[in-house]
Amino acid sequence: YNVCIMAYGQTGSGKTYTMLGPQLEENFAFSTEDESELGIIPRAAQEVFRLISEKPPGSYWVEVSVVEVYNNDIFDLLAKDSCGKVFGVKRDIVTTREGKSDVPLLTHETVENASEFLHLVYKGLQLRVRHPTLVHAHSSRSHLVVTLTITTITSGDNFGTSWEDEQTSQRLNKEVSGTFPQKMRDNKSTSSSRASSPAQLEATEKLKQVKTRLQLVDLAGSECVGMSGVTGAALRETSFINRSLSALADVLGAIAEQRPHVPYRNSKLTHLLQDSVGGDAKLLVMLCISPDQKYLTESMQSLGFGTRARQVQRGQVKKKNFPVQSKAK
Repeated sequence: YNVCIMAYGQTGSGKTYTMLGPQLEENFAFSTEDESELGIIPRAAQEVFRLISEKPPGSYWVEVSVVEVYNNDIFDLLAKDSCGKVFGVKRDIVTTREGKSDVPLLTHETVENASEFLHLVYKGLQLRVRHPTLVHAHSSRSHLVVTLTITTITSGDNFGTSWEDEQTSQRLNKEVSGTFPQKMRDNKSTSSSRASSPAQLEATEKLKQVKTRLQLVDLAGSECVGMSGVTGAALRETSFINRSLSALADVLGAIAEQRPHVPYRNSKLTHLLQDSVGGDAKLLVMLCISPDQKYLTESMQSLGFGTRARQVQRGQVKKKNFPVQSKAK
């Protein structure tokens, strides 16, 4: 099942520090001198690759995407120009026929360890929109969404015992070379890129690709315009931020009340997070609260959001066991 971890709270309450840890101001790189201060994103990456290292080599691989939702538009922060320079590119989000949210042409980079993953996140952070306000000197004006897509290669006999995804589980009859990204194909010992013998074809037919997402979200801060003192373009940004956070609260409210319709499409943020918030997904919301007395109203609003999130009741995730299709099919 998919998992989403997000930090919610007002501007300056510590969301970015919680998710990323201490950063070097000149290039927004992570400071890793004190590991006890690492944020959720680097800790999650280390844990994911630690778990993968305990599995058979080649049975898992990880792809990373980094996007920001700014003024209700989605920007790909890992897109590159013809010279290989990273720059943000606006992307659209669509709903597939299977009811899943998808961002066509979104850049997915394959990574093999936590260091490669963090290096890509560094690049994306340098493009993130930040503006100073009276509340916070480095206020994030966009929602940052870092997604790890974990692909599992599993045989038909053991299918249903690992991370599962309903659509990718049905990709059958693929060549072995086609099931692995380029990095992993280069490391394979086989000299032929195609499975040609009957034995190879039979083994290939039993392989399945199963995908799951881990989405790590640093939300932009809700803020009172009177306190932040923003004007002009920053005021417009604040309006979009607050509307998207309201849409997120509405989605959680609809899920908590088990309404037949959940308004994911009211915001690009909720549309993007649909597969990691609804269904069998697991969501963890961390509330960041400012200790300052003058921010009491904003703190109460954050607690109200947390109360709504805690009202969501989910049962046990149901294991999806898909029948192995015959060779004739």
